[in-house]
Amino acid sequence: MRSSTKRPDIWSAVLAVTTLLFPPIAAIGMQWIGPWPIVVGLIAVLVARVVVPSATPVPVEMTLCLLAVAGAELIVSAFDPELAARLYPVFMNITMLLAFGVTLWKPPSMIERFARIRDPDLDAHGVVYTRYVTMVWMVFFVVNGSIALWTALHGTWFQWGAYNGGISYALAGSLMGIEYIVRRIVRSRKSEA
Repeated sequence: MRSSTKRPDIWSAVLAVTTLLFPPIAAIGMQWIGPWPIVVGLIAVLVARVVVPSATPVPVEMTLCLLAVAGAELIVSAFDPELAARLYPVFMNITMLLAFGVTLWKPPSMIERFARIRDPDLDAHGVVYTRYVTMVWMVFFVVNGSIALWTALHGTWFQWGAYNGGISYALAGSLMGIEYIVRRIVRSRKSEA
């Protein structure tokens, strides 16, 4: 008899955490091993995230983001591997902005896709709400990507690593927290109506 509990998706989690930890790894590793091993390692992890099967369904746009970033890293590294490492967060923000934007043009929106994983019977109000949340995330990617670009072109490795490996994640986490609170308020008002 099969167990109904889901096993953790260990390899996908390890690869996701590795890409999240890339900025501090790159900032520290640049001094010790140089840019080439760091960029090659990043490209390998990005490709592995696409190739390794995941237990959780991943929207095709997210997969395309990873491949686009790996391609951009490869192209820039041919000219300047250190700049390629620094531009990784910029490339991620650009591709995420495009992926989210495409889903506004060809629904369902990205946030609706994620919402339907937990709530397949999302109502019309939920669809509109998730569309607005997708737009908010797009604004976040523009602002975050712009700051990441500044740190890549003008910041020190410390500034780059601190922003892209810490502050930007704290800002994204804050946005998720705020959205969760707003969603709870919207749902409670809807249920009272």
